Amino acid sequence: MKRVLLAIVALVAFAAPASAIDIKQVKSPAGINAWLVEDHTNPIITLSFAWRGGAALDPSGKDGLANLVASSLDEGAGDFDSQAFQGKVEDLAAQISFRASLENFSGSFAALSDTQDEAFNLLQLAINKPRFDEAAVNRMRLQIASGLRRKSESPQALASRELMEQLFPSHPYRRDTEGTLQTVPVIKIADMRQFMTERLARDNLVVSAVGDITPAQLAKRLDQLFGALPMKAKPWLLARPTPAAADRVIVIDKAVPQSVIRWGQGGVLRKDTNFFAAYIMNHILGGAGFESRLMTEVREKRGLAYSTSSSLSTLDQAGLLMGAADTRNDSAAKTLEVMRAEWQRMHDVGVTQDELNDAKTYITGSYALQFTSSSAIAGVLLGIQLEDLGIDYIERRDKLIAAVTANDVNRVAKTLLTPDKLTIVIVGKPDGVAAKP
Repeated sequence: MKRVLLAIVALVAFAAPASAIDIKQVKSPAGINAWLVEDHTNPIITLSFAWRGGAALDPSGKDGLANLVASSLDEGAGDFDSQAFQGKVEDLAAQISFRASLENFSGSFAALSDTQDEAFNLLQLAINKPRFDEAAVNRMRLQIASGLRRKSESPQALASRELMEQLFPSHPYRRDTEGTLQTVPVIKIADMRQFMTERLARDNLVVSAVGDITPAQLAKRLDQLFGALPMKAKPWLLARPTPAAADRVIVIDKAVPQSVIRWGQGGVLRKDTNFFAAYIMNHILGGAGFESRLMTEVREKRGLAYSTSSSLSTLDQAGLLMGAADTRNDSAAKTLEVMRAEWQRMHDVGVTQDELNDAKTYITGSYALQFTSSSAIAGVLLGIQLEDLGIDYIERRDKLIAAVTANDVNRVAKTLLTPDKLTIVIVGKPDGVAAKP
């Protein structure tokens, strides 16, 4: 019954608009900082937290270390082995999970107010006293290996992985967060403990909290959870790469009925003053679903693909503009032709005022959908902190978007889009498409 209650209240929509959310800065007695949205409407406390520095920093030959640690932290801690730990979490109707991405190592937590003491104790143990029992770690290895084998047969995963390797041939961004079938088996438990010592510290920690907790109560929890961590983590900043820019077509021959097409080129960093101009441009080009130019030209007018899109990706040290389409093998050449034409048209002509107005209306109006639950709000706050956008970003966002002009978008399109320097990866048997290494 408790778990049902937690699931219900965790998904309850917040009545206040995003701009009305009151974010408090909290500093613990030990100096640990967090952002808090205090809300006592529902008896639930949600935390999102992250340490800067993720799988891109895995030691050479041990790709997948951060992911294996994340997979194993809730597999036993303190006096609780894996079964006992997860049984306690279940009994308390709590949620504890960890995740490794290329650039961060993160966790999430939710608990009912009346069982918070025990739930916070379990989280504290997972962060500070993980067991890493051999049997539990080996079980995680097997699960990860199974997932890697499935990905090795997935055309979508193959295309996405190859594209990153082509764009970043000598940079850690090319890595698969989960590692490889060769590297995961050689990761030792000692490596995992060293990861915890070097990567989970207080100077690279970011925390957000939402729900039934006061600033004073949160301050005490921060010290309980993170106060015993080392003061400083091992350096986590990566070198800034330049994504490869060349007219390349990589074809991975695979006997599948559809050609899976992925393409990309350099984009903008999140802190770039041109970010929102690029964001709006991408929305019109391929980010607006059925209303985007790519969907109109590729699907609606020609029926070449069920779906096609473009997206901005903002890594800490590199920006990307990427695209995707899955189409029949005999339609691959035409799909590429239309995609390139739309890339070129955006570069040459830009956007109209009507397109700009529609994009602004959608982008500002849909932002509220990211604030529909306590866990969603905690995640948004965490992302804003990781991007160093400022505690007033939610209030400023609409004004930043409103200030973008058609001239801004068109100027960025001319600078950013390079149709003759796209890196394209196709997995399948595309008719009429020649590889261009």
